Amino acid sequence: MTSSATLDDASRYPTAGIISIGSRSLAVTFREVMLEYGWDQFVYAYSLEGDDEKCETMRDDFQNMIAYYGDIVLSYTVQIMDHSEAGLLAVLKDVSTRGRIIVPCFHEGNTRGLHRRWMLVAARNGFVTDEYVYIIPSLRSKGYAIQQDDGSYRYPWVDSTGPQSSDHEAIPGFQRSIFIVDMQGQGKIGSNYSVFEDEVIRRMKQPPYNCTDACSAQEYQHAATYAGQLHDAVYLYGLAMERVLKIAPTQYRNGTQFAQYLVGTFTGVGGPIVIDDSGGRSPTLFVLTLDANNTSSMIMTVDVDQQSAEVTKLYTNEATAVWYHRKGIRPPDEPVCGYTGSKCPANVFYENMGWFIAAIIVVLLTIIGAILAFVYLFYAKRQEVERQNALWQIPFKSMMTVAKKGKGEHSMRSISSVPSTISSTRSSTLSEVGETRNYLFFQIQNEVEIEKVAARKYTIRTLFDNKICANMRQMRLIDHSNLNKFIGMSLDAPQLLSVWRFCSRGSLADVIRKASLQMDGFFIYSLMKDIVNGLTWIHDSSHEYHGMLTSKNCLLNDRWQLKITDFGLRNFRTHDQYTKMDRLWTAPELLRNDDIMGSREGDVYSLGIISAELITRSSVFDLENRKEDAEEIVYMLKKGGLQSPRPHLDHDESIEINPALMHLVRDCWTERPSERPDIKQVASQLRSMNTNRNDNLMDHVFNVLESYASTLEDEVAERMKELVEEKKKSDVLLYRMLPKQVADKLKLGQTVEPETFDVVTLFFSDVVSFTTLAGKCTPLQVVNLLNGLYTIFDGIIEQHDVYKVETIGDGYFVASGVPRRNGNEHTRNIASMSLCFVKSLADFSIPHLPGEKINIRVGFHCGSVVAGVVGLTMPRYCLFGDAVNTASRMESNSKPGHVHISDEANRMLTTLGGFTTETRGEVIIKGKGVMTTYWLLKMDESAAPKNLKK
Repeated sequence: MTSSATLDDASRYPTAGIISIGSRSLAVTFREVMLEYGWDQFVYAYSLEGDDEKCETMRDDFQNMIAYYGDIVLSYTVQIMDHSEAGLLAVLKDVSTRGRIIVPCFHEGNTRGLHRRWMLVAARNGFVTDEYVYIIPSLRSKGYAIQQDDGSYRYPWVDSTGPQSSDHEAIPGFQRSIFIVDMQGQGKIGSNYSVFEDEVIRRMKQPPYNCTDACSAQEYQHAATYAGQLHDAVYLYGLAMERVLKIAPTQYRNGTQFAQYLVGTFTGVGGPIVIDDSGGRSPTLFVLTLDANNTSSMIMTVDVDQQSAEVTKLYTNEATAVWYHRKGIRPPDEPVCGYTGSKCPANVFYENMGWFIAAIIVVLLTIIGAILAFVYLFYAKRQEVERQNALWQIPFKSMMTVAKKGKGEHSMRSISSVPSTISSTRSSTLSEVGETRNYLFFQIQNEVEIEKVAARKYTIRTLFDNKICANMRQMRLIDHSNLNKFIGMSLDAPQLLSVWRFCSRGSLADVIRKASLQMDGFFIYSLMKDIVNGLTWIHDSSHEYHGMLTSKNCLLNDRWQLKITDFGLRNFRTHDQYTKMDRLWTAPELLRNDDIMGSREGDVYSLGIISAELITRSSVFDLENRKEDAEEIVYMLKKGGLQSPRPHLDHDESIEINPALMHLVRDCWTERPSERPDIKQVASQLRSMNTNRNDNLMDHVFNVLESYASTLEDEVAERMKELVEEKKKSDVLLYRMLPKQVADKLKLGQTVEPETFDVVTLFFSDVVSFTTLAGKCTPLQVVNLLNGLYTIFDGIIEQHDVYKVETIGDGYFVASGVPRRNGNEHTRNIASMSLCFVKSLADFSIPHLPGEKINIRVGFHCGSVVAGVVGLTMPRYCLFGDAVNTASRMESNSKPGHVHISDEANRMLTTLGGFTTETRGEVIIKGKGVMTTYWLLKMDESAAPKNLKK
């Protein structure tokens, strides 16, 4: 049962059979642990106190193992002579300069004291760190479980002899320790051994030992450590004897032969036991550490067979299973700077400390400067981003609307008699454009001047995140000669608006539809080139494609430069409602997928459709001359196939179009997107068609205008002559609707204020029994009757200085002295006109009623009135005042064929002279009471108005 490796030599001890585990097996197991974790050197500190052979024997076996394998090194060995704290500290200091893998060896009988004291001294003096590893190989040991006299177990850091106040200081040392033991299967874990111990105590009390009183003491209730090994040795001897007696009964006294029958495997008290050919035991040893709960944990087993071993790891994660108390990091056997720190270039630092400090200060200042610079740049960048965001965010209140010009906005405004038309050959003003389905038009104040803008309306409102804001800033920086300038977005408008620069000549569709300027081949080529240049930039940018290109968003400025608008904002049009008409420019594959975002190939298709509009000088698909409507065309485009519609390319033969251009247009609208040329190929082909002409479109337009200058002058003169004639006709019609004085003021833009006239003469007439007469006529005959009658009356009033206010049915209302003041002549003119009206009826006959005669009642009165223009639609020059009512009462109380006048009118006629009147007497007038009135009988020739006598 010896632990020395001496008896392992079968040549010296051929009759020996070893049942115990020797220190050689510990040495082999220790080597496997060192190799497993990449260590190749260690130090050995041992004590002879209590047993002067154990630790020396283990030392010799370790040295023999090292000499045999040659792959690890015992770098230092020291014997512990002084077991006080000072003595242990001295040893620790000594070995710390030689290694970090330390193997302390103490006699098992003193384990409770020396192992714990060693760990306390190490912990208190800085030798329990992540650098140090304490490997404790021990025979007949249970590792972290120490059996006490009463049979119970305790941890090695627990002080069983005194106060436990320092136990917590000893724990870290054992947490950084590894135990190699041979009795892991015994004690608490092996139930068979407990039965064996009980049986040993029971039999000790029986003959021949008869240990009753002493063996009943508490400290003797457990068998001795060697009891199990003694049992196994005797049991092995019995097994060998049984084999000898069966096989070679005569050889039981031959020790050499008897030893051969010891080889084999049997189950001992502590578990399976293997005896090898040399008669020695091939044991299994156990490697233990403490886990996170400071509980003993087996990390591997080592099966030793003579000089070889087989390692079985019992963990999957080395960091947590073995090195948990070292933050999961395996320590090296030698620190980076060596055991004494001499391998670190510390001397360089100390020798140049001043330079190092200066360098550190410079680095710190550089870092601080860099941080401050970063903070400043970050703040400056954020400020710049905010500034740029403010540039594209346009407050709605800063967008000034422009009132649309129109006629008759107020009854006092001027009425222009010259018609105005808007031609796409000249620039349009904002007031002429007005609001469209997709656009509003405003003026905004920029840094230099008031700028005209067009605001695109969207039906969606979205959250403007950093990505969208960055796109807005990028959009505002775009400045390309063929892309319309993006001004910004109005986020607080009633609906979301994107604001673009206003192009005064309108869209390409407007120019095609309304332009009076003849488009020749170069004109068409130039416009197509502008579209291609704009699309090329878009396709090469991060926007990738336009997506909704039509002739409506190809705009022309006052220099005839084409600019593509409404690009780069595809996400905002996701909820826009597009009509079938809007989709006529969309590629068939996009129509089939109901895709409103678009693609590069779709832009090329749209370019082809727009080019067809230019070449043919007609609307998209020439809808005006096509039997299908927009909805039917879209349906056929979606359907595709051989019958898929495309615009015709028939053009005016006087316009010279390059045939290659016609082929290019057809290639652009090919059904398959993959067969269409990309925009760069289109641009290249367009350049090849240019016959070395460097003219720009503006110069070309001027040249065309000059060539037509003489023709235009003649045409303008003819048009002006026609205009003058039409103006005269308009003036005549206007003077018949309003007094000439009033009409002239309105034409000059002057305000016609209401005016008071102190004395004027007002005339009313009425056809007698008109209702009865009208009942005998058809409506058309009634109209003809009144037209014939009023034509006679109108001829009479043209000979007098009077103004016909209005006719209401068969009633006739005339005034004199208003709006042109004529002194007291107004009564003379009305009196003369009244007599002429009555006299004219003598010769008037009704064609469809020859037997009937027309008769009228006439009345007039002199008094004051207020006159002014009333109404916007069909404005009238109206008279207001009590005199109007009185004149009407004179007519209604008159008799057929008589002229009934008031007392005021009679006095005026008497003053003028030349008129014969007759008193009618007092008459009850409705609303006036009793009035004295007169009949006007006749007028002397000398009293007639001057214009009548002429």
